[in-house]
Amino acid sequence: MREIKASGLDALRLATELLQRARLADPLAGVWEAADAQWWWRSPRPSDEVEKVFWLDGSGPLAGVLLTRWSEDNWQCDPMIVPHAGVNPEQVWTRALAHAAQHAASFDVPVSGSDTTFRELAQRSGLTAGDTDSTAWLDAANRPPAPPLPDGFALVDRTRRPAAPHPLRQRNGEGVAQRLAQCSLYDAALDLAVETAGGQTAGYSLYWFDPVTKVGLVEPVRVEDAFQRQGLARAMLCAGIERLAARGAQRIKVSYQTEIAGTLYQAAGFQQESTTTWYRASAK
Repeated sequence: MREIKASGLDALRLATELLQRARLADPLAGVWEAADAQWWWRSPRPSDEVEKVFWLDGSGPLAGVLLTRWSEDNWQCDPMIVPHAGVNPEQVWTRALAHAAQHAASFDVPVSGSDTTFRELAQRSGLTAGDTDSTAWLDAANRPPAPPLPDGFALVDRTRRPAAPHPLRQRNGEGVAQRLAQCSLYDAALDLAVETAGGQTAGYSLYWFDPVTKVGLVEPVRVEDAFQRQGLARAMLCAGIERLAARGAQRIKVSYQTEIAGTLYQAAGFQQESTTTWYRASAK
């Protein structure tokens, strides 16, 4: 293996290749899909220009360390390894913590509940277990029928009005459409919104299809407060799942933190497979 460092879009490309390779090696291992890393690119962050570490063999990246700064005091460190590739996980873990500590006084490391190696390393390293979230999967062949939207609402995608202000801009900045367009897995036809007859955005959701792994990812799904409890989220979600299946997705993944979100996804056929614990590393 050889080690390289990369930032910006170069790092995103390598992270995409690494996560695709990891998913091909194991259908459930790890925390993230390649599309997750691309979703994180939606807004500019100071961590974009922080160099990330990757280890490559002749076929591409085998391991890596991603660093993402969500806010001034909120950093995320992701050590990643292709399963069954012969990489020493303790070396990657140690390097990841040291690399993150160069940039942040404290940071979080998400670890899958099924990853006994990283979980033991987190505990041995003195990290503190914090929040947890859940990951659920759906076999596309077992998806339920999509319910219709209530009267007075319509489903639209970005192919119909590509120059219109993006619904995500209010929470992710005015440049979100341009940032998403830089992502190789972004598909405007999978970028959905529910609108009222007057053109007001009632909700939005984004679906990612990875043609390499045949995995679809749901991220994010939101219905605005004034339009909740009308069946919009489920109708929009099921419509997105239909589009993922039409693209060729065989399995579809979603992660969530709340019981309300879990109820929505379970109603759409998702089954919880794992949990993720966020371990906090703090300066001593």
